This record gives sequence, C-alpha cells and structure tokens, in this order.
Amino acid sequence: MKNRMEDKRAIPVNFHIVSIALLALVTSGCATYYHQHSNFNSEFENGDLKKALETLQTNDRQADGRSRFIYYVNNGLLLSILGKYEESNDYFEKAFLFGEDYHINYVYEATAYLTNPNVTIYRGEDHEHLMLLYFKAVNYLKMNRPEQALIECRRLNIRLNQLSDKYTSDKKYQRDAFIHTLMGIIYQSTKDYNNAFIAYRNALDVYEAEYTSMFQLQAPEQLKRDMLNTAWWTGFVQEFETYRDKFGMTGYQPAKPEAELVFFWHNGLAPIKSEWSINFVIDHRDNLIVFSNPALGLAFPYKVEEKNEKRDLKQLEVFRVAFPKYVERPLYFKGATIRTDSGAFEVEMAEDISKIAFHSLEQRMMLEFSKGLLRAAVKKATEHSIRKEDDRLGALIGIVNAITEQADTRNWQTLPHSIYYSRIPMRVGENKVTFTLHADHEPAEYTFNYKADQGQTLFHTFSSLESLTAPVRMYKSNRLTID
Repeated sequence: MKNRMEDKRAIPVNFHIVSIALLALVTSGCATYYHQHSNFNSEFENGDLKKALETLQTNDRQADGRSRFIYYVNNGLLLSILGKYEESNDYFEKAFLFGEDYHINYVYEATAYLTNPNVTIYRGEDHEHLMLLYFKAVNYLKMNRPEQALIECRRLNIRLNQLSDKYTSDKKYQRDAFIHTLMGIIYQSTKDYNNAFIAYRNALDVYEAEYTSMFQLQAPEQLKRDMLNTAWWTGFVQEFETYRDKFGMTGYQPAKPEAELVFFWHNGLAPIKSEWSINFVIDHRDNLIVFSNPALGLAFPYKVEEKNEKRDLKQLEVFRVAFPKYVERPLYFKGATIRTDSGAFEVEMAEDISKIAFHSLEQRMMLEFSKGLLRAAVKKATEHSIRKEDDRLGALIGIVNAITEQADTRNWQTLPHSIYYSRIPMRVGENKVTFTLHADHEPAEYTFNYKADQGQTLFHTFSSLESLTAPVRMYKSNRLTID
C-alpha cells in the first residue's frame, strides 16, 4: 500500500514539465482555417455579406496563396448571393481553371512531411469542384443565358466522368445525383426533352444505387414526375409506362402548364474542418509516459518504473499526429413548402452536401492516417539525427515538430448544408407565391410575385445562412427567367 501511495504522489511532482509540453500541443491545434479567418466567417454568418466580401477582398494576397481555390469560390458564392452574377462567374471560372491546371508541387509536398500539410496548395474536395459549376450554371440561368448554362452542364458531365475513372470502390463518392438532376432541369427548360430524360434517368440511378445507402437520401418525387413528363414528351411511351409502374404512379398523365417556376433553396451551412490528434509525451528521466487526446479532453500519465536520473530537457520526447475531421453545423430549418392559388408544393432535398463531405473524408481516412504517421516518422527521424550531435537541441526540435504538427483544416465553408428544389406550375401573367420555412419553433414566411410569359421557365434561388450554431439570417435573390 505504501509503494502505491508513493507512486501516486510521484506522478504529479514529475508531471509538471510534461504538462507544459501537453499544453503547448493542445494550444497548437486550435488555429484551424476557420479560426484564422474568424472576421470573415463571423460577418458572413451574421448576414453582413457586403462587409464579408470587403474583408475577403481586402486580404487579396490569398488570390495567389496556397488556399487560392477557397478565395476564388468564396468570392464567387458571395457575389452570386449579392446578385453580381457576371463577377461571380469570373471567380468561379478561375476556380475551375485552377482545378484543370492543378499540378502537385513536390517541394511543398516534401516540406509538409517536416511541418504539416497546410504548407501544400489546397486543391479542393471533389464535391467542391462540382458545386462551383452548379453555382456557375445557375448564375447563367439568372442572366437569361441558358446556352452558357448548358456549357457548364457539359463541364459537369466531364467532371463526373473523371470521378468515375478516379475511384473504383462502390462506396466512394464518385457520382452526383443532384448534378444529373440539374442537367435535366436545364435541358428541360430549353425544351430538349430527350437529353433531359437521359439526365433524369442517370440521376435516379445514382439516388437508388448510392445516395440511399451512403447518404440516406432517396430520389425526390419531383424528379420522378419530371422523368415521366420528359419521357412522354419525347415519345418514349414504353419507358414512360415502365417507370410509371415502378413509381406506383398509376393514372399519372403529364400536363404542360402555361409556365413554370423552378425554386432552389440553399439551406444552412456546410460543415467546417477541424482536427483531432494523438499525442505522446515520454519523460525518460522518470520513465513517465503521457497519452492525450485533446479532442476528448483526455490525458493519461503512466509511470513505467522508478529511476533517479538527472533531470534534463534532453530526457523529454514528444510525439504528435494530427488528423482532419468535419464538424457539422446542424440545420435550423427542417423543411419548407410553397403555396400558390393552385395548391401547396413541398420543397424536397436533392443534395446533402454535409453528408457528402463527411462520407468523402471517412472514405479516405486510411490515406490520412498513412500520411500522418509517415509525417510523424520523418519528423522523429530528423529529431533523432540531431540528437546524435546535440541531445538537448534534438529534444527541442522534437517539441517544435510536435507543436507545428497540424491537420489540413481547409475547405469551402460558405457552401450550403443542403440543396432543395421544387417545380411549381405558373399562369401567364401575375403569380403570387408564399414560401414557408419550417423550424422547431415559429416558421418564417416570405411572399414573392412573378410575371410569367407563355412557355417560360422562371428560376428563383433562396439562401438561408442560419444554423443551430449561428444567428438566423435569410437572403433571397431576385426571381429570374429564361425563354
């Protein structure tokens, strides 16, 4: 019993220098990309978009920096919400060309193994490259330029094919159902029903084969109706009957309204990247090992055996390996409906960007683990090499290596959490539409007026930036039309 009591007293006495090292490690992991740009993020989330844009563009050195992809897409998205569609597309085009021309800088890659992956050029996640083309296409629709929107559709199709070639696993995010849906919507708006039907059919296949299992998201009912409509208008009678039976929509008959409204709702905010780490501090003087996980707030000291050696910094050895993780920003609004004189219409979720981000990172975590462990090994080899010449300097290098160890926490953080849509029949002339957002408490309601011509497709986007961790703010674009 006496020996046990002595061990318990010994750990706190010798633990103080180890605690200092651990504190340095925990503190070093706090400055994520999100925190580094806290002013911009705060202004954006609070709805001060003009100020956020000013803050972003004032820091224009990012335009040539290692995170320039994020700089481009943040500019593009903000300018789009503010109605500056031409300027917005200029930035989105820069982001697209960056993705096309990206080449690995092997100097940065090598440096990353001596510091951390933030020294590399951020190339963008797969879904981020698809989303920038989505916003670019919608911008063209708002500028009444459907042919340019179709060009972006073709680019989207090329990117989707590249994803399919890039991955072989069925569980990888390699096809995007919503992007195929968007292509169908644009083709349908130009009366190209044949290509619209093909795009819708591709979308349905992805929803059924992948989205249902990976993201728990089923094909929207609107997609099924659009698929049946375009099949009928193309003259694909057999396909129409086959899918009508499959959908259980017996008796459904396509009807062309005088005009239509396609309403896109961008709900909430995408997750932000943070980090978690595994830390080891070994005090060879007292044979004390401390394991810690700052993400869980845990630290476990473990005393191997008693030794009375001279206390010195050179006896301290530190290991730290950091990995990226996503932190979700939960939705404030749970759903929405649209009402007109002709009835009520549900606005259905078609893309869960948050789940796609989580799934994509999860699928490549083995690669992240291997990179992180290799990085730790390279750093430790460098430290031990220096220890051969100077033990104390080597120990200091080890602490510096651990403090500079960080995960890459960069991502496009102004993206919406989810994208919803609905197709609403319109009459020629004036139309009044009521858009209602549903929350756990009091709903929010907005009224819009549209003037439609015969055969016209109107487009409207509504962005709500609120989440359960951010102030409630909503922004809407003006309604836009294409012929």
